[in-house]
Amino acid sequence: MTLPTDTDTGSTIIPCLRYRDARAAIAWLERAFGFTAQAVYAEGDIVYHAQLVYGRGMIMLGSVDNGGDWGKLIVQPDEVEGRETQSACVIVTDPDAHYERAVAAGAELAIDIADQDYGGRGYACRDLEGHLWWFGSYDPWKESDA
Repeated sequence: MTLPTDTDTGSTIIPCLRYRDARAAIAWLERAFGFTAQAVYAEGDIVYHAQLVYGRGMIMLGSVDNGGDWGKLIVQPDEVEGRETQSACVIVTDPDAHYERAVAAGAELAIDIADQDYGGRGYACRDLEGHLWWFGSYDPWKESDA
């Protein structure tokens, strides 16, 4: 299947998150989930924009109160009883090792690790500020045996 693209960039859909303590979130996301900070634009405790990469994927984040219009449109999980209207799904090659790393760093499990009916193995957890994440080995870009 050939998909139309407007760009030849690595990742054409990039989740964006806000954190009350964005600097602590960046350090935690690196330690717990294996992200690498590619760029951080900040002044003091305020992160205006940060880019964290994992493989060819990326997330962008900033401080909840960074003075921009976008942040005014976002609520934090604890403001809506921990519910989310969207979450990031990250493909990992070894979900069991990733699970152990995340749990050791204090990630709160939402759905325990298990083999999935549609293929792959994965789990769901919340980060240090309650954002919901899915990590698993199922790769929708590859053909599945399911």
